Amino acid sequence: MAEYSAFSLIKNALSGNQDWKPAWRKPDPKAFYDVIVIGGGGHGLSTAYYLAKEHGITNVAVLEKGWLGSGNVGRNTTAVRSNYLLPQNTRFYEHSMKLWESLSHDLNYNVMFSQRGCLNLAHTPAQLDDYARRGNAMRHLGVDAELMSVDQIKRLVPALDVSGSARFPVLGGLMQPRAGTARHDAVAWGYARGADRRGVDIIENCEVTGFLRDGDRVTGVTTTRGDIRAKKVALAVAGSTGRVMQLAGISHMPIESYVLQAFVSESIKPIINTVLTFGMGHFYISQSDKGGLVYGGDLDGYNSYAQRGSLPVVDEVMSEMLALFPGLARVRMLRSWGGLCDMTMDGSPIITTGPLPGMYLNCGWCYGGFKATPASGWCFAWTIAKDEPHEFNAPFTLDRFYRGLIIDDKGQGATPRLH
Repeated sequence: MAEYSAFSLIKNALSGNQDWKPAWRKPDPKAFYDVIVIGGGGHGLSTAYYLAKEHGITNVAVLEKGWLGSGNVGRNTTAVRSNYLLPQNTRFYEHSMKLWESLSHDLNYNVMFSQRGCLNLAHTPAQLDDYARRGNAMRHLGVDAELMSVDQIKRLVPALDVSGSARFPVLGGLMQPRAGTARHDAVAWGYARGADRRGVDIIENCEVTGFLRDGDRVTGVTTTRGDIRAKKVALAVAGSTGRVMQLAGISHMPIESYVLQAFVSESIKPIINTVLTFGMGHFYISQSDKGGLVYGGDLDGYNSYAQRGSLPVVDEVMSEMLALFPGLARVRMLRSWGGLCDMTMDGSPIITTGPLPGMYLNCGWCYGGFKATPASGWCFAWTIAKDEPHEFNAPFTLDRFYRGLIIDDKGQGATPRLH
């Protein structure tokens, strides 16, 4: 596969862009692999990439039921941050942040990572105190955090209504300067290309329909393209985890699947040079390089496997946006889409061995899936290769829920949709 460089860009521009090689191969599945990764999204592709790069395991297949990037990796709002409160999450997401910072160079593929910061707005004194607590917790673990005043916020985001007559007055905010955004499609393509260059087979339009077993041990999968056997089978299928696990005979999982909608407006002149979150509701917004406002809010309030949402959430999200930016009232929404969130009982992920011998599980990402992409793949690859977790994902076990070792960063209790 060709390397991307300034020279190759100039050469292909002069030749009418006719000589670009495919970014990844389209192989037929082999009969046997060392590792099968089910799910061709960001987490599955990054897992395959780090298996090959970090552990030298290249006889790997990534099985995707549709086309590469058709799931959540291409259906999110692109935010990247590590501003968590609890140390288990903070260490994990900060590891992800450090991988993000060198990812374009590592993959030789521009993932358009832009460290424009993430600002959480505070609207009450108690909320500002809580942000100060979170910021101090972040700093104790070496993560960047700054408490911002109203004047600083006004200079950073002039279009934001910080007046005394605002419906939800702004009293300050918590900023993580190293946070930002990345291009979701480029992340999928970059990891796919990087894995392919190291010998990984990426097999699209290959849906898993069952599991091959030798007693309790999983020894492979049945697919729409035939049976494929492997020493190890790893699942990274996000909101479809419950359905795929049922194929293995496991009918109960501590997760629920919900639709999370995202929206983008028509292109306008730059008004937001950061990722901004609303403190009196669930709303987040940034502006893309093309000028579109990218924003989202709460989950749809019902379980679903559909990649589309309902109108009440559209109304709620727009209302929250206008509470912060009244001047955007006449801006037109260009399009919307939905992704499937696998919400756990405590709002934190699961990266673990099991629950069957030969099976490995990566799920439960709630709202945190995209920003976790590098660390998720890195830790999952470690777990698969060594049959034990890395210290970064050691807390994210499947059995923590009945052992009472929950990681509830938001403090919402055992209600998946509230995380």
